[in-house]
Amino acid sequence: MTDKSSIKIRTKTIDGITSVSVMMRHPMETGRRKEAESGAVIPMQHIQQVTCQLNGETVMSAVIGAGISTNPFFSFNLQEANAGDILELSWRDNLDNSDTIKTALK
Repeated sequence: MTDKSSIKIRTKTIDGITSVSVMMRHPMETGRRKEAESGAVIPMQHIQQVTCQLNGETVMSAVIGAGISTNPFFSFNLQEANAGDILELSWRDNLDNSDTIKTALK
């Protein structure tokens, strides 16, 4: 990907539960759509794996497919996360493209 991450992540902790919201900029093509002008099939390109680690330990992993919409959004909750902990989220698609972002919890 480019220098700018395709991942936006927000966290909020209330009463010891950290809510994590993630948006990933990705076309998520199914391989079934056609270009309007040429009629050519747009090749399949979709995220297959999403992983989240907290301080190096995997806390969430998801296998997804082409049926997810463009720019997928995920949210999940973490228990026992503390301010200063490092959250790392990454994705990999079927063309072996990937992106990773790290953030410290506030």
